[in-house]
Amino acid sequence: MRTVLFICTGNTCRSPMAEGIARQLLDDGAVEGVDSGLFIASAGVFASDGVPISPESADALARRGIQADIRSTRLTPEMIQKADLVLGMTASHVQAARMMVGEDSNTLIERVDPDRDIEDPIGMGQDAYDRVAERLDEVLPERLRSLLAPSG
Repeated sequence: MRTVLFICTGNTCRSPMAEGIARQLLDDGAVEGVDSGLFIASAGVFASDGVPISPESADALARRGIQADIRSTRLTPEMIQKADLVLGMTASHVQAARMMVGEDSNTLIERVDPDRDIEDPIGMGQDAYDRVAERLDEVLPERLRSLLAPSG
């Protein structure tokens, strides 16, 4: 089974939202050329294990019909190596993941949004979390399709 791993800093806001939204997109068949037979997970570069997602993230997901009982997980080199695709919220997350595994890794490590970083909404109020979720809604279908669908 192919694995997609979303990463951010603490794994309580952005990456769990991406995990929940990606699962929903795949379950709904909304990513052309990619079936739902993927393992989707998330982790944080500086996460403490077992912390629940932020209430604001949970609220943004709930309004999309996504119930997310996700707890934070600290990113490890082993997680990166086992993944087929690692998607970081920022260029610094991508850089951190690449540094953890070195140049010999076969894992594709990219930014979720190829055009810009997905900024951390922590402490910025519900509107900031909603904007992150909206951006993920916009970029994830095409990003997952372009990186995971068979070419041909």
